Amino acid sequence: MLAIVPSAVLHGVEGRPVRVEVHVSNGLPGFTVVGLPDTACRESRDRVRAALLSSSLPWPLRKVTVNLAPSGVRKQGAGLDLAIAIGLLAANGDLPADAVAGCAFLGELGLDGTVRPVTGTVPLVDALHAPTVVVATSAATEAALVGRHQVRAVGTLLEAVAALRGEQPWPDPPDPPPVVPPPPGPDLADVRGQRVARLALEVSAAGGHHLLLVGPPGAGKTMLAARLPGLLPDLDDPEALEATRIHSAAGETLPSAGLVRRPPFRAPHHGASAVSLVGGGTALLRPGEISLASNGVLFLDELGEFPPTVLDGLRQPLEEGVIRITRARGSARFPARFLLVAATNPCPCGQGGPPGACRCSDQARSRYARRLTGPLVDRFDLRVDVSRPDPGELLTGPSGEPTAEVAQRVLAARARARRRGVRCNAELPAPRLDELAPVTPGALRLLDMALRVGTLSGRGLHRVRRVARTLADLAGRDGPLAEEDIGLALQLRAEPEALGRAA
Repeated sequence: MLAIVPSAVLHGVEGRPVRVEVHVSNGLPGFTVVGLPDTACRESRDRVRAALLSSSLPWPLRKVTVNLAPSGVRKQGAGLDLAIAIGLLAANGDLPADAVAGCAFLGELGLDGTVRPVTGTVPLVDALHAPTVVVATSAATEAALVGRHQVRAVGTLLEAVAALRGEQPWPDPPDPPPVVPPPPGPDLADVRGQRVARLALEVSAAGGHHLLLVGPPGAGKTMLAARLPGLLPDLDDPEALEATRIHSAAGETLPSAGLVRRPPFRAPHHGASAVSLVGGGTALLRPGEISLASNGVLFLDELGEFPPTVLDGLRQPLEEGVIRITRARGSARFPARFLLVAATNPCPCGQGGPPGACRCSDQARSRYARRLTGPLVDRFDLRVDVSRPDPGELLTGPSGEPTAEVAQRVLAARARARRRGVRCNAELPAPRLDELAPVTPGALRLLDMALRVGTLSGRGLHRVRRVARTLADLAGRDGPLAEEDIGLALQLRAEPEALGRAA
């Protein structure tokens, strides 16, 4: 007898539907799993057998063949256990054939018959077309985030079988966890002085422009970067669902409210490998830090300490907003639309500010500066020197403008960008810049001069115009970009003086 049960497997950050086909026939007793299963899938035979016997359910002493269709797609993980067990019972006649109609099953089985959650519940459920999905009790809240299915939660295999037979009602879903508001983030009011850096931070948040901070240790680079997420607006529904899918696929803990509503903030250590940053692996392709930072901020502190090969892996995702990982066993496409903020010292000793303060040799400074390749630095729209603030400002200076006030201006600027059909001005398409970011004759002369002297590349030209559009939006100005907008955008893009001395 044949039974077919829907389920799904994880591939990157996407779920792929799988038809679990179980055939029970006469012959020598055996249990075979086909359809490109990995080791965890093949081991389901032993887990399913132990779970059935522990639940006082029959194990057929017949020939059992399990096909995981489509057979050309590699199946990974233990999330098909529950579907295989239900399919086996249906094929053996221990469950009515119509009992599993319209139901899909996701879950790993323990040897005692318990149903355990699997990584990536959100994308797995999203890939299923059956109207009802049966998952582990602890995964019910996460499965309900998709919003298209009736979610049934079971704690054991026996509960699922009893409900399918009609002997007992489906267990009540667990109460949703209490919503715990996130702790307040650091406030921009704590930053004293740093007028230019604060402006660059606001422009970066309002327009989605990548930001590079260069300065000696203790100048406040990390302090500034940590306050950027507080300036960003909450994610809308599509962005929140995308971020939640990625975090679910990576096995990250989701917020108590379910969806990831606040822009993620990821700050990997400078010892991170290329795979941990861009994603990938061998058998299981997992999202990296740049995907986990999608719709949020990726902060690279001590940028000069990252290996150049790791940094160069960021160049293509910064342009396209996606990262394509190709391995011998398969390929995957991960979202990678993030705001890059980086901080670096000007030289190895960190004191490459005032002349005479640096203790590094010329060779050491040149070697340090070469880690930041020109194509990567060219992708930073904003490059700011961050010097140590004046002692008077630190001790007795007034507090800076609080995050809440700056965030209101950022929200207004983003609203203007959405009326142009983009999330933020950094996404303005180049062919439409003449329409959306026209320039006055005086501003055009500034751009022409920067291109002729070589301080601005063709890609930089488009980026400067987008930054200038953001500056005008923050000031509440529409129409052509004035000379002051382009001039300030060029200043914010200029190579930091400290970095130039280090080179």
